[in-house]
Amino acid sequence: MKERLKVNGLLMFLAACLVLFFPKFFLRPDYLGPVNDIAEVFGFSMVLFGLLLRISARGYKAESSKEGYALVEGGPYKLVRNPMYLGIAMIGLGVVLILFKWWASLVFFLIFTARYIFLIFKEEKRLIEKFGRDYQNYMKSTPRTLPKLRILLSQDLREVLPLKISWIKKEIGSVIGFIAGILIIESFKTSSK
Repeated sequence: MKERLKVNGLLMFLAACLVLFFPKFFLRPDYLGPVNDIAEVFGFSMVLFGLLLRISARGYKAESSKEGYALVEGGPYKLVRNPMYLGIAMIGLGVVLILFKWWASLVFFLIFTARYIFLIFKEEKRLIEKFGRDYQNYMKSTPRTLPKLRILLSQDLREVLPLKISWIKKEIGSVIGFIAGILIIESFKTSSK
């Protein structure tokens, strides 16, 4: 896990440096009017829902499987097998929609997919070895990364996205930092017109 965090941190640092040195190339101008406003609203919605999904998945997993000794199939893990990665993808794509030019969403998607697809397959192999038939049955009944619309519409949101104050408290610093960072960059874009 620490290696994954180092690689992800390095990728985010490199992306931040590129944006810092070439803002006009990457950042979307604000003069696009209603299209820009719609993209920003949709992007903020994705960021907030991605944060909610990530917090719920981390908290639920920590509470349901002390140190990874139990297979977690409830809560957000009922929607998809990788809800934390889905949350991260939503956060990233939301940021792209808020701040960046349209082509950046394709670049983000390609880099994200290349980065996480190998991690997912590696984790699935480890989980099959650890939980055997139970995990294979879970794989058959639960999508890997994108929830089925039928499942989304049939579930009680409080069941599949539970939240506890203690889970939010653990993540509040990163949530505030993340949203503050977006707002700072957005205000920088607006003031540099």
